[in-house]
Amino acid sequence: MTGPLTGRAAIVTGGATGIGLGIVERLLVDGAQVLVGSLGEAELTGALDTLRAAGYKAAGHVGNLAEQGQAEQLLAAAVATFGRVDILVNNAGGGVIRPTLEHTEQTLRATIDNNLWTTIRCTLALLPHMVEHGYGRIVNIGAESVRNGLTDHAMYNAAKGGVHAMCSALAREFAHAGITVNAVAPSYVQTPEITAALRAGSFGPEFLRMLDRATELIPLARPGTVSDVAGAVAYLAGPDASFVTGQVISVNGGSSMG
Repeated sequence: MTGPLTGRAAIVTGGATGIGLGIVERLLVDGAQVLVGSLGEAELTGALDTLRAAGYKAAGHVGNLAEQGQAEQLLAAAVATFGRVDILVNNAGGGVIRPTLEHTEQTLRATIDNNLWTTIRCTLALLPHMVEHGYGRIVNIGAESVRNGLTDHAMYNAAKGGVHAMCSALAREFAHAGITVNAVAPSYVQTPEITAALRAGSFGPEFLRMLDRATELIPLARPGTVSDVAGAVAYLAGPDASFVTGQVISVNGGSSMG
């Protein structure tokens, strides 16, 4: 497989489902070797089977990246498989979306752990490796809701806002080492999982109203697709973005501008 990422090795956290799996597929298409980070064994097995059926081969690793030491194990697995890691996509996430005053200590911790701590721990684990090799591309998956204030997203935005904020300072601090750090901030993306849940009638009326509101905020009048997000990630991970760092790239159909 040849492409703009041929010869590069990548880790995609939360890469077994949804946006993460789409990113994995796009990086593979562009020629990268990819290790899929997953929270669960069953999800990882399903993702690797899906990729294999499509003609692609990827490695995998299971672990809760919010926990101390797990990111280092993820890096070790990738280095053992590929020899080095050039690209880190911090996609692992999944917050609890609910009205602010309905959050509990448990839901707050889950939201911060799943989104911000995973990104912090993986970035800290990978940076020394990238500095040693004089090259790195770190792409964080943020959220458009940080900018447009989507209903019921305040606590989620607190976590994703931290993911955004890391980029500029890290980009400036590690530019000398050949490392770029950027974020992709998607608006509402209708993943295959959301599509299946909509067809099954699995969502309650409040969540459906939130999805309607998210779509109404988009001038292009449609949700984003997984490939919309994956294309932006592939750009930032590739050679065409070698002079792009410290940026938050909105993939939002125009829901916020400027």
